[in-house]
Amino acid sequence: MAAVEDNEMSVIADDMEPSFAKCLVAGGMAGTAVDVTLFPLDTLKTRLQSEAGFWRSGGFRGIYSGLGSAAVGSAPGAAVFFVTYEFVKSLTGSLLPESLAPVSHMIGASAGEVAACIVRVPVEVVKQRAQANPGQSSYSVLRTTVTQEGFRGLYRGYLSTVIREIPFSFVQFPIWEFLKKSWSRRQGKLVDPWQGAVCGAISGGFSAAVTTPLDLAKTRIMLAKAGTETARGSIPSVLKTIWRTDGMRGLFAGVGPRTLWISLGGFIFLGVYDKSKAVMSNVSKDVVT
Repeated sequence: MAAVEDNEMSVIADDMEPSFAKCLVAGGMAGTAVDVTLFPLDTLKTRLQSEAGFWRSGGFRGIYSGLGSAAVGSAPGAAVFFVTYEFVKSLTGSLLPESLAPVSHMIGASAGEVAACIVRVPVEVVKQRAQANPGQSSYSVLRTTVTQEGFRGLYRGYLSTVIREIPFSFVQFPIWEFLKKSWSRRQGKLVDPWQGAVCGAISGGFSAAVTTPLDLAKTRIMLAKAGTETARGSIPSVLKTIWRTDGMRGLFAGVGPRTLWISLGGFIFLGVYDKSKAVMSNVSKDVVT
């Protein structure tokens, strides 16, 4: 009986501090699942936020334009995020008291976003330009970008993306971890993957809504023609321009699709991540026994 309990405790500990390999594989699976499944909603959100307007950017035509770049880049981007997040969260968690656990989640998520954006931003640039120009393939957009702007063009909007992602993760991951922990305490055991997915949907949707202006500025900077004021602009200057021309409503352009997309995305992304870790833990447990 004691051996069984010890084995269960080791599995729980393994879940709480997953290995590098588990984070890598689970993160990659989660990223691919969410980006491919919800790509049409992401396309609609991008076109709503485009400076050219929704209909001129393609409307409802070619809503899978740019899927190739998203499919290729989603797995490594998400894998890098979760490997970094879990490592930094574990490191800072060992240095901080339990009462400051949300701080370790914030630091871990921020570090994860900075690292992941090295992979994510080039993918995002190609994907969003293909979404806003449905007649072009991901490859043609990539070739045009590199030809006209050089390799540096693929990282247009890196800083604005990081500035958007860090506040988003600051809000999302402490809420996600808190909801899972509260649910676990209430039921007396670790949450199931579907329960973690529900927590992910709630935390993701709320975070998406409040950070929409930052996402809008990032999209405008990435879609702007090279050499224009918007392309050279910072997030504050872009937001100021939008505020002057479109007011508060303009700052939250695309908030509906973005909130819906990321709520569903949080459910799939974090649910698949937890489920993948659980499956790998069960496999490793079977191997040990």
